[in-house]
Amino acid sequence: MIFSTPRARAAHRQRGAALLTAMIIVTLVATLATAMIWQQWRAVQVESAERARVQSAWILAGALDFAGLILKETVKPNKPTTLNDPWATPLAEARLSSFLAADKAAADDGPEAFLSGDISDAQARYNLNNLVVPKATPEQTQREIETLQRLCQAVGIESSVALRIATGLHDATGSPTGAGLSAAAPLQPATIAQLAWLGVDDRSLQALRPYVVLLPFGTPVNVNTAPKEVLAAVTGLDLATAESLVQQRQRTPFASLAAFKSKATGAQADARIDVRSKFFDVRGRLRMADRVLVERSLVELVSPTNVIKVLHRERESSLDTGS
Repeated sequence: MIFSTPRARAAHRQRGAALLTAMIIVTLVATLATAMIWQQWRAVQVESAERARVQSAWILAGALDFAGLILKETVKPNKPTTLNDPWATPLAEARLSSFLAADKAAADDGPEAFLSGDISDAQARYNLNNLVVPKATPEQTQREIETLQRLCQAVGIESSVALRIATGLHDATGSPTGAGLSAAAPLQPATIAQLAWLGVDDRSLQALRPYVVLLPFGTPVNVNTAPKEVLAAVTGLDLATAESLVQQRQRTPFASLAAFKSKATGAQADARIDVRSKFFDVRGRLRMADRVLVERSLVELVSPTNVIKVLHRERESSLDTGS
């Protein structure tokens, strides 16, 4: 029988302590190394995301400048604005590198980013700020409310929504008296989505969205670009007659209000309609991998030099569900 001596037992304990210490040190080093690698990976991801965000912003800003150039060259103050003009042709989705390289071989090395967009006439829609034009007479205001009521009926929502919008906009833009606006007065909407502040339900907002707009001041509707629902509402014509006018202008746009009046028998033709526009919506869409960034800008062509003035801009990011 072998008996361990005190010296042997002490040496065994020392070896065990050394092994435990080594294991602790290895674990600590591995933990620190993992933390450093994670931090480095996170920094790379943050930098890549920021670089992609900045690049996307510059690309969409360039797309807006390009759209502005098209508008300046094709929309003239002394000529009618029609859907046959070059600005009305949408840009189909194209690989971004095709805009940056002259030959296809170089284009193949470009980033996997795709750009598309379109320009639409903001004055093709009914301007809700026509309801609160300064110094308008009660008769003029009532006429605008009736126009919006007809539009609500045309798109399948209750006409009471028109009065709700008119009342809310009047409260939001009313002139302060005494101590100022009432605390209950709603904020003034800047976008169609913000009409919810006035108590308009989501279903009505979705139905009205393609047909109404909020421009800085009262504007006429362009009869060359307006859909039949807006055309019927602003002129007092029925939808069938408005549809007939839309088909006629596809072949021959209206060169003047006189030409429109000659075709639109019974229309309430007045200062609320025109054949020219100066407010436009520009939409740019950038797709990179599975991400989509959409930028919408409301621009004004300021006469007489057609300077492009950006009035409002919003961006929306989402996943590309079609990929």
